[in-house]
Amino acid sequence: MAEPDSAQHRIASVEVVLVDTPAVSPAFVWRQGLPGSDGAGVEGWLVVTTDSGLRGFAHSRRGVILNDVVERRLRRELVGQDALAREYLWHRIWEIDRIESMPLHLLGVVDVALWDIGAKAAGVPLYMLLGSFRESIPAYASTVTFDDIPEFLDVADQCRDLGYPAIKLHAWGDPRKDAALAGALRERVGDDMDLMYDGSAGFDLADALYVGRALSHYGYLWYEEPMREHSVTAYKALADRVDIPLLVAETSGGAHMNTGDFIASGCAAAVRTSSALKGGVTGAMRIAHLADSFLLRAEVHGGGLVNTHLCMSISNTTYYESLVSSSVVERERAVGADGLVRAPTAAGVGWEAEWSAWGAPDGIDA
Repeated sequence: MAEPDSAQHRIASVEVVLVDTPAVSPAFVWRQGLPGSDGAGVEGWLVVTTDSGLRGFAHSRRGVILNDVVERRLRRELVGQDALAREYLWHRIWEIDRIESMPLHLLGVVDVALWDIGAKAAGVPLYMLLGSFRESIPAYASTVTFDDIPEFLDVADQCRDLGYPAIKLHAWGDPRKDAALAGALRERVGDDMDLMYDGSAGFDLADALYVGRALSHYGYLWYEEPMREHSVTAYKALADRVDIPLLVAETSGGAHMNTGDFIASGCAAAVRTSSALKGGVTGAMRIAHLADSFLLRAEVHGGGLVNTHLCMSISNTTYYESLVSSSVVERERAVGADGLVRAPTAAGVGWEAEWSAWGAPDGIDA
């Protein structure tokens, strides 16, 4: 395969296409006091076009914020740049963040679009450009918070019947209720099914200890974000007092830099990586390789196309996260009846089907 000519992949335009979206139905919460689903709003597509005609796409649930940053800062930084110079442009975005203090979910949007262009220029799916490790991966059912233990157990039965090999709980954020739920679910599914628990940062240290000890007793695979991730010291204190492996650094800023502090403290049994909260594909891969150097897992946070590519590329990840947002469970389209998610086949990320479904505006075709 001939090397792509970067002179033919200069960025010619950077556009944001805003799309009105209805409220998520049925509405759900991650835990008591923490909304999960969005109301009606405006999402955004970032469309980066090169002078060779290649287009890179990325998606943000916060379209108005994305459009503002593109209009004020990013377009003039990007137009005329080499679209294949992802490393340089990743650093430029982080420089701009110094004055913009961009939300975590925006730091990687440009990076995703540039990786989409890069993979299309190479003529391969993104995961192959990253260096593929696998062609399929098991998915766990990641619940939202339901009303009571019987409803959770019914959801678990449905997930198991649909082929999911593992379940992760988001629960109420009440330590005693959550511990009771953890025990009831283990009793329901037996010892052969992997179970995980996500605290959605609902606890202080004392309550996190209580839940962590229960999860350890019931043999849960990991304990995710029990507290806000502002204090590495608090996480170190928790890790020293519970046996359950801690999965950390999901919502903390600073991508690999902050993740490195969690690892250095000794509290991390595994770390989170993702395209959305860790600086796009570039940031996500930095974290995965950093974790691998310490023989730690880097579990990919969230589902969707970009994270599917990451799951296929990262050797030290074990599961794909598949959201279950209703008590009437429908298996995510990406998940097969055998509980596996398989590698995408289209060149690039593969956004085109979703882009077309949104109704691509005149003049901006896939």
